[in-house]
Amino acid sequence: MDSKIIVIDDDPTGSQTVHGCLLLTRWDTDTLMQGLKDSSPLFFVLSNTRGMDADSAASVTREICLNLRTALDRMAAEGQAINPILVSRSDSTLRGHYPVETDVIAETLGPFDAHFLVPAFFEGGRITRDSIHYLMVDEKPVPVHETEFAKDSVFGYRHSYLPDYVEEKTAGRIHANTVQRFLLDDVRGDSLPRLLALGNNACCVVDAETQNDLNHFAAQLKDAASEGKRFLFRSAASLLTALARLGPQPVAAEDMSEFVRDGKPGAIIVGSHVKKTTSQLEQLLKMSGIAALEIDVSRLPQERAAIVQQAVNDASALHDKGLTPVIYTSRVERQFGSQQERLEFGTQVSGTLMDIVKQLPHTLGFLVSKGGITSNDVLSVGLALKASRVLGQILPGCSVVKCPDDHPRYPGLPVVVFPGNVGDEFALATAYTRLSEPAANKIRSDFYRRAHA
Repeated sequence: MDSKIIVIDDDPTGSQTVHGCLLLTRWDTDTLMQGLKDSSPLFFVLSNTRGMDADSAASVTREICLNLRTALDRMAAEGQAINPILVSRSDSTLRGHYPVETDVIAETLGPFDAHFLVPAFFEGGRITRDSIHYLMVDEKPVPVHETEFAKDSVFGYRHSYLPDYVEEKTAGRIHANTVQRFLLDDVRGDSLPRLLALGNNACCVVDAETQNDLNHFAAQLKDAASEGKRFLFRSAASLLTALARLGPQPVAAEDMSEFVRDGKPGAIIVGSHVKKTTSQLEQLLKMSGIAALEIDVSRLPQERAAIVQQAVNDASALHDKGLTPVIYTSRVERQFGSQQERLEFGTQVSGTLMDIVKQLPHTLGFLVSKGGITSNDVLSVGLALKASRVLGQILPGCSVVKCPDDHPRYPGLPVVVFPGNVGDEFALATAYTRLSEPAANKIRSDFYRRAHA
C-alpha cells in the first residue's frame, strides 16, 4: 500500500520547508484526488482556519476530512489504496485552533493510537527542549509564553511547557501529567518500542533542537506505522521535512529570479501586523525601486470601494514607471470589544486587499504576500487558484509557488508566501532583491539603449 502525507494547513505557510508539492485551495473530492494521485510524497489542503472562529474552523476541517475519506475510498476502489499520514499543520508559536482541529480529524478519520504536538521550526528559530517550546531571539532561547505571540487576542496562552499548554487548551480534558513526553534522549535514541505501545489517541509532545532530531524520530514513526500504528500530528513545518525526505530544491534560493515574468517589476502585499513584519516593512521601504502604498484601515468598511480604486490606479501607474508598489495596511493595532469583532474586521481588511490583487497589472513580474492569512487569501481569492505548486524557498521559511500557465490573468506568476513571523529585519528586502534583479537589469539596459540611440 502506498503512503501519502496529507497536510491540512491552517494557513498557507506550512510548505515553507518543502518543494515540488501541490497546494490545494479547494477540497472537493476531485481536487483531493488530484493531490492523492500527484507524484510528490505530500500535498497541502489550505483550510485557512486560523482566520476563523472555532466553530467555523471545526466545520471546515470536518468537510475536508469527510471529502478526504470519500477520495481515499475512491482511490482504493480503483486499486490504488493509500495509507495516509495525516498532519494538522499550524503555527510554530502555538497559535491556532488546538484541540478543535485534531479532535475533528480524529472523529472523522480515526481512531488514532496517538496524536503528537511537534511545534519545532528550525528555519524560524523555534526549538523544543525538556518539553518547553522556545523562540530564539538574538541567539537566546525565550519561552514562547513570554513573547508577543502568547498575547494574541484570539489564540493567547499562558504556558510554554507543552503538557501545561495542552491542559490549558483542552480546558483540563487532557491533564498535563497524562501527556507523554518524548525528550531529546528519546527522540535521538530508540523510541520504537514506546511508539508501538501507544494507544487510545494518547497525547504526546516532542522535543527537537535540530532537523536531524526530527529526521531520526520520523523514521521511527514510519516504522511504527508500517506495523499498523495510526498517528496524527499537530506540527509546524520542520516535521514535514523529516517525513517527506525530499532532496535539494531544483532551483536555488538565490536563483529564484529566473521565474520572474519578462523581468518585470512586481508587487508586494503586506497584511501581517506582528512586530517582525513591521520592522521588515521599514527596511523594505528604504530600497530603490520600491514605492509605498499605505491602506488606511480606519476608513473601512465605509470607503472600501474608493480605497480599492485609488490603490489599483496608483499601482498601475507605478508599474508603468518600472517600480514595485508595496501595498500595506496601516500599522496601528486596533482594539476590539470581542474576538468576533476582530475577526470580522480582519475579513474586511483582507477583502479590500484581495480586491486590489485581482486588479493589479496583468504584466506583473512577481507577487510577494506577507502574512499567513493574507497569503491564503491571495492564493484562494485574489488569484482564485484551485491548486498551485511549490517551487521551493527564496529564504528559509518562505515558499515560492507558481500560478498555472493557463491562469486567466497571471499565467506562470511566481508568488512568494512569506509568513508574518519569519526572518530578520532585512528578510523582506532580501526577497525583493532576489526577485527584482531582472527588472533592475532591464531598466538599466533600456536606459543604456535610449542614451546611445
